[in-house]
Amino acid sequence: MSSHSRVHSHFSHRFIVFALLALIMAATRSGHSGTPWVPPDASWAVFFVGGFYLTREWRWALAALLIEAVAIDYAAIRYAGVSNYCMTVAYWFIVPAYSLLWVGGAWLRRGYLRAPIDLARLLLSLALCVTLCFLLTQGSFYWLGGRVGQASLAGWWSNFTRWYGHFLTVSGAYVALAALIELAVQAIDSDASVPGET
Repeated sequence: MSSHSRVHSHFSHRFIVFALLALIMAATRSGHSGTPWVPPDASWAVFFVGGFYLTREWRWALAALLIEAVAIDYAAIRYAGVSNYCMTVAYWFIVPAYSLLWVGGAWLRRGYLRAPIDLARLLLSLALCVTLCFLLTQGSFYWLGGRVGQASLAGWWSNFTRWYGHFLTVSGAYVALAALIELAVQAIDSDASVPGET
């Protein structure tokens, strides 16, 4: 395969990954908990997985996914009757928060060995990034959003513990599914590389 063909193939694969991630976010970003017809919001996992697969394409891919997230939220509020309760000055903390998830996926990719140690690195990176993302989004909303009448550390902690497990579980489930797909693709590639018997 020529170098031009390899570059074209690389870009095609990366664009397919980006398109799938964008589609998943568009299909699920209607509510945190989901509905009987729509699964829970996959946005956090989308940014983490995007950082893993689209590390070199971050200049356009990260920006495009951030724009998509904002556009979906705007359309949901403007045209679908979704409450604007979360639309405060704190809303824009999603930019650094989602970027942190992306960085976590990119860090995981940088040391990816296709070995058992990758599982430990995945758990560490995902847990840390989801925690930081949640601290940024939930903390900024609680303290800066103007929706809480009498903010207090006890009130913040109660809100934190109420929602943190949900976001960690949902993100972990989506990333686990992506990891299983990655392992399946690796197994298929491995089988394809083994010469067949004649």
